[in-house]
Amino acid sequence: MATAASHDPALARMLILEELFDLSLYKALRNISDDTESQKVLDELIVVETQHLAFWQKFFDSRLTALDPGRRLKLQFMILACRLLGTTGIHLVLEAIEVHGVRKYLTLWNIYKDQPLGNALKGILMDEFKHEDVLVSQLTERKINPERIRNIFLGLNDGLVEILGAVSGFFGAFGDAMTVLIAASTTAVAGAISMGAGAYAALNSETEVKTTDLNKKRFLGETAGESGTEESPLRSAVVVGCSYFLGALVPVLPVLLGAKTAVVSLFTAGAMTILVSTLLAFLSGMDIKKRVALNLVIITIAVGVTYAIGIAARTLWGVSV
Repeated sequence: MATAASHDPALARMLILEELFDLSLYKALRNISDDTESQKVLDELIVVETQHLAFWQKFFDSRLTALDPGRRLKLQFMILACRLLGTTGIHLVLEAIEVHGVRKYLTLWNIYKDQPLGNALKGILMDEFKHEDVLVSQLTERKINPERIRNIFLGLNDGLVEILGAVSGFFGAFGDAMTVLIAASTTAVAGAISMGAGAYAALNSETEVKTTDLNKKRFLGETAGESGTEESPLRSAVVVGCSYFLGALVPVLPVLLGAKTAVVSLFTAGAMTILVSTLLAFLSGMDIKKRVALNLVIITIAVGVTYAIGIAARTLWGVSV
């Protein structure tokens, strides 16, 4: 049996604390859940996580049993979110936790697969793939529409970034808050309609292609599953369009409330970008820090370029109000 001295203490601490966090979360969700099926899955997950925690504590010869302050804060935030969102929130959290867990262990296994730690990680991964991941997938696949979740967050993000860029450019060109408000508002409405129409056309085309392929297989006597998508084209269009418009309101509202420059819009959009990016990265299993940093870089570039274009338009072509 390897000891803690055989491995990086920081790695040992991380693996134990991550399992302890998952176990604490599952126990808390079990206490607040009123859905029988969710309770059953959580009971099984608690058993597995208890075994994983005990395994790592023994493997690293560690008696670590308490979460650090950062993870305690994260735990309370997730519990609060699940209380507010109910069963759907619990399912989203379970799915995201499993995605992150699988990704984390696969990354570590690729690094340590030729060492004693690699064999330990392989055993945990087998549990993840054969038990935990299957349990969560069976629970959430009938209740969570991933396309709708993606449409909501991508719509919000697109509306926020694009209209923030527009607000910045309009302030650079016109310098007048009322003109900026009118221009940005009309751009937001047009963008929401365009995004919704694009989502409808794309999903409708996809449905037609699948239907044609299904009919072809039926004609040839081949076995074919049901055609179609979980999300209807019209519903998808509404979700994308409304999400885009809500995202667009973030940089527009400060101007509506009296902001005279794009600075306030930049700060509010930045805060919302961090929130949306964090949620999207968490739900999709992406690295949260990288996702947030990437989106902040994108809005910084968008603001800088559009403001420069606005200034150039005012200087070179005499745009004024």
